Amino acid sequence: MAELTKSKQKHYLLNTSVIVAALGYFVDIYDLVLFSIVRIPSLQDLGVTEQSQLLEQGVMLLNMQMIGMLIGGVAWGILGDKRGRLSVLFGSIFLYSVANIMNGFVTSIPMYAFLRLVAGIGLAGELGAGITLVSEVLPKEKRGYGTMVVATIGISGAILAGVVGEYFGWRTAYFIGGGLGLLLLFLRVGVYESGMFDNLKKTADVTRGNFLSLFTNTKRFWKYLKCILIGVPIWYVVGILITFSPEFGIALGMQETVSAAKAVSFCYLGLVFGDFASGYLSQRFKSRRYIVVAFLLLTAVFVGVYLFGSAFSIDTFYTLCVALGFASGYWAVFVTIAAEQFGTNIRATVTTTVPNFVRGAVVPLTISFSYLKDGIGLVPGAIILGLICIALAVVAILSLEETYAKDLDYTEPI
Repeated sequence: MAELTKSKQKHYLLNTSVIVAALGYFVDIYDLVLFSIVRIPSLQDLGVTEQSQLLEQGVMLLNMQMIGMLIGGVAWGILGDKRGRLSVLFGSIFLYSVANIMNGFVTSIPMYAFLRLVAGIGLAGELGAGITLVSEVLPKEKRGYGTMVVATIGISGAILAGVVGEYFGWRTAYFIGGGLGLLLLFLRVGVYESGMFDNLKKTADVTRGNFLSLFTNTKRFWKYLKCILIGVPIWYVVGILITFSPEFGIALGMQETVSAAKAVSFCYLGLVFGDFASGYLSQRFKSRRYIVVAFLLLTAVFVGVYLFGSAFSIDTFYTLCVALGFASGYWAVFVTIAAEQFGTNIRATVTTTVPNFVRGAVVPLTISFSYLKDGIGLVPGAIILGLICIALAVVAILSLEETYAKDLDYTEPI
């Protein structure tokens, strides 16, 4: 009876696997962006008051979260290929939920930094496991729609984070995020493991979850690196332009103070529609590559408007945040491309590590941004960094193979 249920659910777009992956990503994104939203009030409450220190300590805490995601991305990815997609999906939800509840009790910067590291490790697993599971349980012609649903619903979690972070206080916001994650664990019943993975487990001579194999084969390594590079502009927009939007508002000569919480919420509102549009268009035009190129070019246009403008009104600035979010809203297609590029025996490893390496790219991005800011100024530094990120992404996506409707039931020779 269970096997019959597993078989039937593969033919429905909104099966339990898609729904749970989407809701898991909703809570994941809520918790992921929450620090960017509550950065200033939480640090001020902990005794950091100087403007320069707010930026410096904010960068340090963001980097701790992202370092945690790098560590967790590798660990959860390997576990996903060795133990299964479901164990990672729910294990990661549990860890980041507990860590975020504890964030509501912090009393010092070192404690805050440690808990952002732990939360980052937990946040690293959910998306990759969810996308891998959805990609493997849906028919190949529908999986783009499935990942579109996961990303569109998931990214809207940032909107809730913005509302909660702005109006309910930063400690309450952390408690709510952790509580939502723990509630989600009750949906474990009725979610089944990927049939492709179940079949792979029965094959004794296939190596699973070998992370180092991504670096021992030149062709495989370059393909893996390109998958990472195409996602970096998304986190350049979110991690630099939006996270530090209050500082950019001052540099651009705005008269009104920019709220980081509102900037993040408006950006993610754009990301919701962008992910829906990019996912739908990639299915409609049967191409992942050309849709990503189109969105990268659109991102370049709005980054230019943002950085070359001056004295925006506050309403114009927030509208521009929505536009930046829409243009960089190809996350669903980007993660789907990563899942489709590699075999079942390392697919979870790739699909979990790639988005986390992209998120972790915020560390070198913020370090480079700080260096450029001190040398040539805030806005010129951001312009140079944006040009590099977008140019590398365009070259990377154009040199990857098209993977629309590719059969995923194969293994990588390791």
